[in-house]
Amino acid sequence: MRFAPAAAALSLALAMTASVSIGQERDPDPRAGVLIAEGKSALNAGDTQGAIDAFEAALAVDPGYTPVFVLLAEAARSDGLQGKAIRYYREAIDRDPGNLAAIAGEGEALAEKGALDKARLNLAKVQSLCGDSCPETLSLANSIAAGARAQVVTAEVNVPDATTPQSN
Repeated sequence: MRFAPAAAALSLALAMTASVSIGQERDPDPRAGVLIAEGKSALNAGDTQGAIDAFEAALAVDPGYTPVFVLLAEAARSDGLQGKAIRYYREAIDRDPGNLAAIAGEGEALAEKGALDKARLNLAKVQSLCGDSCPETLSLANSIAAGARAQVVTAEVNVPDATTPQSN
């Protein structure tokens, strides 16, 4: 019983160091790394479906590598699939809550869909994590500003004038 406090302290110290090493960024599996490189080059060439295929294959090879979800989301956004991109960004955020690229990317996809209030929440998260001058903050702020400038056409805008005679 004399060793119980020392053993408890030692086990707590080991648990802390083990959890720190688990949370650190790691490199992907080498096979997944090749597929990720292929996906990035396909995305840069404008072949979004080829990029998505390569990123999904990389995810199958190394399902624990979170940055693949951000890459999948970027490919989906470039293909005009903001809803799918948001789902990938949220998976990345669930795995790594401090992932600036995922939080900012989700905000940009939300702004592209017109959900500016939700995008502003993401902007506040990014600003609290990295400040006002980091690239993620600036990119997301620009996307929100562009989304706010886009004029939305509603039914009220197209209401015919009551004084103008209508033809039957």
